[in-house]
Amino acid sequence: MARFGGLFLVANLAVGGAYGQGRPDMGKLSATGGVSQLEGAGGGGLTPWALITGYGSRDSWGANAHYTGVRTQDYTLDTAGIAVGLADRVELSLAQQHFKGSLAPLDRLSIRQDILGVKVKLAGDAVYGQDVFLPQLAVGALYKRNKGVGGLGALGVTKVAQLGAKDDSGTDVYLAATKLLLQQSLLLNATVRATKANQMGLLGFGGDKGDSYKAMLELSAAYMVDRQMVAGVEYRRKPHNLGVDNEKAYYDVFVAWFPSKHVSVTAAYAVLGDITVFNPKRQRGAYLSVQAGF
Repeated sequence: MARFGGLFLVANLAVGGAYGQGRPDMGKLSATGGVSQLEGAGGGGLTPWALITGYGSRDSWGANAHYTGVRTQDYTLDTAGIAVGLADRVELSLAQQHFKGSLAPLDRLSIRQDILGVKVKLAGDAVYGQDVFLPQLAVGALYKRNKGVGGLGALGVTKVAQLGAKDDSGTDVYLAATKLLLQQSLLLNATVRATKANQMGLLGFGGDKGDSYKAMLELSAAYMVDRQMVAGVEYRRKPHNLGVDNEKAYYDVFVAWFPSKHVSVTAAYAVLGDITVFNPKRQRGAYLSVQAGF
């Protein structure tokens, strides 16, 4: 994380230089920055949206920090990170994931991954484009660096390459389209991601079944129950590159609560499919995320 921290120091200095004469204006509508996605980007829980994180308007900036925990029958995943939105145009994010096993033979499994993200709004405006068909469009990239496999030393496994992965680092590139229908209190999002990542990169990139980029579709639909509560569903397709991992799509049902523009809490029931052939069952369980920012 230290290497990536310097990039955020530069970003903060740039923010200070461009917008440092006043506090962030908090000018965006509640919930229009999304929540923090599992890889740190602004969006839903599973997939990035075209929305830029934070509540800064076009003349300002915003930032937040988040913690997310996922608990299934056999595994846990914890993600923590920070993100900055600049002029409602550019988003920078930094996150670290920690994946652990809780059931033999993987009860000592521990994998960490760093993720650096960037997103740029290309066209459209989710809020002000109500009278046009064009959704808000954004392009983004997530650079991921797997930090190795812990807890399986007795089996001689310390790197994802020993599980069949071709690389321990890789970059996902995505195009997101988000349409906000204020009159219907509805948000729709479609994201197409080019990726070689196995389980988001936690099991490396590429493998014995494939080592080329594949286009994966990700979908979200959310309904604003009231000004503070949003409920929705998500679906995320993923590649199957590893023989030791019968990888399946992710999906969830979520509720997000926005008591103020400074805090959001997201709870979900998530289904993550099979993770490895060593515990061959569909993993499902609770998802909880807390975000604080401005």
